[in-house]
Amino acid sequence: MERQRSFSFKPTRLLVFSFTIFSSVLFLSTFTTWLTNYTPSIHQHIHLYFNTSTSSSVGDSVVLPPLTGHSLTKNFTVISVVKVPTLIDNRLARTQKSISGFKSEPVRHHVGASNANFTSMQEYGTSPERVPSKEEKKVVAGGLVGKTQVPILKKIEQKGVEGCDLTKGYWVFDESYPPYSKDSCPFIDEGFDCEGNGRLDRSYTKWRWQAKGCDLPRFNATKMLELIRGKRLVFVGDSINRNQWESMLCMLLGAIKDPTRVYETHGRKITKEKGNYSFRFLDYQCTIEYYVSHFLVHESKARIGQKRRPTLRIDAIDHGSSRWRGADIVVFNTAHWWSHSKTQAGIYYYQEGSVVHPQLNVSTAFRRALKTWASWVDKRINHRKTRIFFRSSAPSHFRGGDWNSGGHCTEATLPLNETLSTNYPEKNIIVEEVIKQMKTPVTLLNITSLSAYRIDGHPSIYGRKTRSSRIQDCSHWCLPGVPDTWNELLYFHLQSR
Repeated sequence: MERQRSFSFKPTRLLVFSFTIFSSVLFLSTFTTWLTNYTPSIHQHIHLYFNTSTSSSVGDSVVLPPLTGHSLTKNFTVISVVKVPTLIDNRLARTQKSISGFKSEPVRHHVGASNANFTSMQEYGTSPERVPSKEEKKVVAGGLVGKTQVPILKKIEQKGVEGCDLTKGYWVFDESYPPYSKDSCPFIDEGFDCEGNGRLDRSYTKWRWQAKGCDLPRFNATKMLELIRGKRLVFVGDSINRNQWESMLCMLLGAIKDPTRVYETHGRKITKEKGNYSFRFLDYQCTIEYYVSHFLVHESKARIGQKRRPTLRIDAIDHGSSRWRGADIVVFNTAHWWSHSKTQAGIYYYQEGSVVHPQLNVSTAFRRALKTWASWVDKRINHRKTRIFFRSSAPSHFRGGDWNSGGHCTEATLPLNETLSTNYPEKNIIVEEVIKQMKTPVTLLNITSLSAYRIDGHPSIYGRKTRSSRIQDCSHWCLPGVPDTWNELLYFHLQSR
């Protein structure tokens, strides 16, 4: 009897024992998984936030709110796609040291190393410890008007440039700029050499354009030279295009080990008196060329009454157009000279065939001239070989008059809070309308809006060595300076093709 009872209970005890073991294993597995998911690892990054809504100001100084550390660790590295301004770098370094209690490592920036980055909305001044003045606290370069902005530091996902409107954004102070210096580039002529002409401040060279929602790729001179290896990059237009052309020469020269292997093919020195240049980069067998053409159409003369007077043949392409043909990349522009008194008045100036119009509206003349240019491009340019760009108009910032009537911009040392004009220039609208009707693909290099904030970027009284406050240049641009950003846009379009 005893054996039978003992034998009958054996399977039950085995079942209970097995269930106990299984439950224990399941509990341990679940607990381990929970620990893995919810316990921060030693490699987790710190997320730091500067919250502008809780920031306060004492007197003229900006007091940053407390830093919050989520998963603090002994050592950490901040990975950034764009360079974070120095003010934030130092704040991060001090905060890391105080929170961890250990000797902190320097904050390191690895360009392009991660799909997460820290971005700054604004920084003032060139010194990390410098307190912004009342005037500077008002300046938010590009669209953040009427508020004192403290740098916002938060982890965001890096967005690509595809589908992003690069014309909308703001200017960010960046100590890593400019991409070259006055001393490293011998191609800056007197009119754009503001530093050489006595301008002492350098902040105008250190602003970087930050597009909203994406990052404009940093200009890489070596990659740009590879893109144009064995090719001709040609700039055609007025002196503002020469401004951009000189900027391009300087930006590319930084990638050349031996500067003597870059030379002007005719031995010419760059001056505003001469209009045609071709610089050869021997190591890449490419040329960077500039050809002056104020209107893209032919400047002529015609007999009006008893005298021969200058006219503008809005029905005939510029006679220097044969030099443009065969280029691989051409950047056109015209706008600057259409604002002069003669072109604005249009009295016995615009000519078509043998007819000189007694009077013609400047906008009508501009449209007809552009159609003449567009027709020439469609007929003479092989779009399979040549890529065409048209740069939009660059804004001027004369105050209190025009270039010849006491207009000035001397006092400007920072970008504007908002642009002086909210209207999109009529010339740009006409350019866009003409381009849409062309057979040849043309890329509009729209630099108008982003340049409109940069009243600080003009030569002003520093456009010549013998300075005079009576004649100021508030239409051209200092180099290094704003045209470098135009070339970053050009570089982006060329490498994204």
